[in-house]
Order: sequence, then C-alpha cells, then structure tokens
Amino acid sequence: MMIDHTPHPVRLVPALILMASLSALHGCGQDSSEEAPAPTDSSGNIWFENVTKSRGIDFIHRSGHQEAYLIPEIMVGGVAVFDMEGDGDLDLYLVQSGSIIDGPGPSGRNVLYANQGDGTFRDVTEASGAGDEGYGIGVATGDVDNDGDVDLLVTNLGRNTLLVNDGQGRFVDTTLEAGLEAEDYSASASFFDADADGDLDLFVCNYLHWSPDKEQNCLNSIGEADYCAPMSYNAPAADRLYMNDGTGRFVDISESSGVAAAPGTALGVVAMDVNSDGRQDLFVANDGMPDHLWMNQGNGVFIENALRAGCATDISGKSKAGMGIATGDINHDGEVDLMVCNLWRETDSLYLIDANGNFEDATIRSGLAALPKTFTRFGLGFHDFDNDGHLDLYEANGRVALLDNNWGDDPYGEPNLLFKGNAAGRFKEVTPRSGTRTPANLVSRGAAYGDFDNDGGIDIVVINRDGPPQVLRNVVDDRGNWIKFRVLDSSGRDAHGATVRLTAGGKSWITVVHTDGSYCAASDPRVHFGLGDIASVDDVEVVWPDGRSERFGSQPINRISVLRNGASAGNN
Repeated sequence: MMIDHTPHPVRLVPALILMASLSALHGCGQDSSEEAPAPTDSSGNIWFENVTKSRGIDFIHRSGHQEAYLIPEIMVGGVAVFDMEGDGDLDLYLVQSGSIIDGPGPSGRNVLYANQGDGTFRDVTEASGAGDEGYGIGVATGDVDNDGDVDLLVTNLGRNTLLVNDGQGRFVDTTLEAGLEAEDYSASASFFDADADGDLDLFVCNYLHWSPDKEQNCLNSIGEADYCAPMSYNAPAADRLYMNDGTGRFVDISESSGVAAAPGTALGVVAMDVNSDGRQDLFVANDGMPDHLWMNQGNGVFIENALRAGCATDISGKSKAGMGIATGDINHDGEVDLMVCNLWRETDSLYLIDANGNFEDATIRSGLAALPKTFTRFGLGFHDFDNDGHLDLYEANGRVALLDNNWGDDPYGEPNLLFKGNAAGRFKEVTPRSGTRTPANLVSRGAAYGDFDNDGGIDIVVINRDGPPQVLRNVVDDRGNWIKFRVLDSSGRDAHGATVRLTAGGKSWITVVHTDGSYCAASDPRVHFGLGDIASVDDVEVVWPDGRSERFGSQPINRISVLRNGASAGNN
C-alpha cells in the first residue's frame, strides 16, 4: 500500500538504502523483454455466478471510517473457508472490523456460517462462540492442539484471538493460555510445521507500530485528504514466530530464531520448501520495503535470504508494495512458483523458482505485467478454475488512495481480474472482466478458495471493505475432468506442507497442502487437480513433511478421495 502522495516527510532507514543498492548489484533475474498489453480470452463465457444472497450470506463489512483517515481502515478484510465439523462441507468465517475509535464491541463481531450440505449457509456465530469482537484484520486456519479439528487465529489491531474448535461447531478463546498475549497490528498469518515435529507452529505478519495518536494528515496525488503511506510513519514492525509445544501452547521465538532482527511492513506470508531441503521456509510480502525470504535452518533458526535469492526488490533495487501471495506450478516444471501482487502502477512479481531456491522474475513474459498494474491487488490465487489442466489466476482489487478516475460509486472500488493460464505459464485476461456477468467495482481485500458444493469446480469468497462479500460459484461451461484429495497425517489431521505429485496421460502435476497465502485469508487445504480430457490417473505420490514418500497408485477421477499417511497399498 505504498500510496503515491504529495510530498510528505519520510525518514529513510540506512539499512534499507543499503539493501536496495545491493539488490541492484545482485539483481532479481528479471525478464528484460518489453511490457505488452495483456492478451484476452474473449470467449465471453461466464466463469462465476454471485450467489451470496441466495446462499444465505447477509454479512456487511464495516471499517468504521468516519472523518479521520486511520490506516488500518483501508487494509481490512479477512476470510476463511474451512471444514469446522469434519463433515466434508466447507464452512465460512468472515472477519468484521468495527470501529477503531469505539473499541471492541458488537459492531466488530466476526461471523461464522455453517454449510448445510447443499451449498447454503446458516449463521451459527452465537451458538459457536466464534464471534470475536476485536478490530479484525485477517484469519488463519490450522489444528493447533492436534485433536483433528480446525482452529482459527483471528489477526486484529491489538491482541490477536485464538479460537480452538471442539469438533462440534463450538469454539473457545484460548489466546492467553496459548501464550499469544502480544498486542500488535497484525495482518496475514500462517500455520506451518517449522521443526517437522508434527504440530503446527505459527508465523504472524506485523504491519506497523501504529496507534491512533500516531496518525498523520496526508494528501494524495490529487491533493485531497487521504490515507497515509506506511513509510510516512517510519515504524516498521518485527514479525512474530511461535513454536507449538504440541498441546496448542506457543512459545515466542521471534528473537532467538532471527525473525525479529529484520522489521518490515508485512502483509502477506506463505510457507513453502523453497530449496527442496525438506524444511518449510517463509516468504513474506512487505509493503514498500524489501520482501523477506526466511530460510529454515532446521534448528529453530531462520536466515533472511531474499536478496541473494533474487526476490527482495525489483531489478533496479526498488521495493514494491507487496500485499498478497499465490503459489503453484504454473509451467509444469515440477517446481512450485510464487507470485506477489503490488500497488497501482507497479507490476506484480511472478517468480519461477528452481530446485535450489533461486527466483527468476517472469512477470512480463507471462502476460501479467501490463494490465494488473492499473489496479491495486490484494487477495489472489492460482487455481485451475476450468479444469483444463493449467492454473488460472484470480486477483481481488481495491484502491488504497483516491485517484481522479472512478470505476463506480465507491471511489476506492475497482473490478477484480481473472486470467486463464496455459501449459507454458502464460495468461490471458478472461472477459467479461472477472469472469462474472456483471463485474462489480468494490474494495476487495481477502480472497479464499475452495469447493463449496463439492462438484469439482473451485469457488471463491471475496471480502469487501464496507460492503457485502462475494460468494462466487464456479459455473464454467464444459469443465474438464478433475480429482481432489484430502491429505491427512497418520492421526487424521490435514498434512500441512505435504507435497502431492500426480501423473496421468503422460503429464505430471505438483501441489502442496496449505491454507495460507492470498491476503489475510485461509483457503481449503484439500488439493485439486484439473485433468482436461484425461480419463484416468496413473499414480499419486505424497512426500510427507518428514521427508518420507508414499505412492497411492491409480485413483478414481471426478471425486474427492482421502490420502492418509501409512494407508497406501504398500503399507497395508
């Protein structure tokens, strides 16, 4: 959210200047070809239908904005899709904000909707106890106490909230007992297994050291009062890394791990094994500062390596306004790639990652350089929406500063974008814009992805600042064949960090079990593969977080199956 304002006093941190200078020397292997207008897929087909009202969702987000421009108000919007009762149907958690000035209260109560099995939803907030009333920013999901149920971490302005699930649709606030008493301005978070001990640890992005008394008066590029850029505060914050003791209690190891040594303006995070050493690393998107790549050393220590890997800044040494993150193998080379979305007038950063953890910027040749930079992007995701065997891209957009041209009634509103991908990792914009019959111009933030009706089509939920969310049902005509797996460890928990490789029809695919990424959101942990016209699967291999691999052989298509650690034919 590095807003383009009229000049405002900003103090530069010498260490950051040095990093920017060094990055120009090391460089991010960036595509040097010229930007070209994004090609379009002009088939005119509708990909998504907005079914929010018909499915029983009546949530309206409130940022609490009145007269003062308080920076958290423009960054809010978290959403999670998860199976709270283990019944195979995805439920929906929407993060409310409320009022910074008035403080916690009913106006900031988050809402939990239970999927009734037919794709419609029922508000169960009161009965579930999940209605946290803090000034909500985002949400993460994971089983923190190893009881087989998915728990929720709500990131707030102030103390975050840990809601532990009893498996019957009820949640208990265990924040203080769990050791999560810190009061920060947090954004995205990730549950991941940092030490490969079988329980989920926690990384929390902290955006700024901010409070209302630190707010400033800023003007935007058209000379009007507006939200300040993060660098105006000169108050980067250290992120937090917590180790789980196996019971759902956490120990803050931010200092001893090295994570606290590099404060930033973190908004997005994803855990992934960048260099194929079997350890979960962390990529963190920073807003207006160099991005971070925390390499897991396996001993509780993480080393920041973004500069050397080629993903800290652009090739000129300029930091971008990193916000949301998406991962996926876009070019079928067997390696998971990564994309960071950025601010208006900045290109996104699409990185191809090799087995050694080196990043190559392929944004321009992918076709994603020109069009997206006319918008401000937040929640995004790589998913095969049409099941043709290639990953597509969805971007949720919305401004953080007023401009002299508006898309709709809300001056911060923008249309979202949908791109169809091909086998080479190149993308074309889908028209009508965003793949919907009537594109909306809203202030979109978090976007979560999952199959609400279990029909093999990936659906989307987008949360919009000061407006209703969008539940977008996948209605692509003639979707291809598909296969989906719930990947479980030996105790029946989602195996975060497990890698799934699938071969079929002489082709191969790879994906990773995770719920993090996007922006302030949590998505379905089940892994999905579009197969096109391929009618059978040859083999499915899972590499478990502890490094062991297991083959499950052929699996039936057009259905959801379970891959459980130790349950393959070779282990029976």
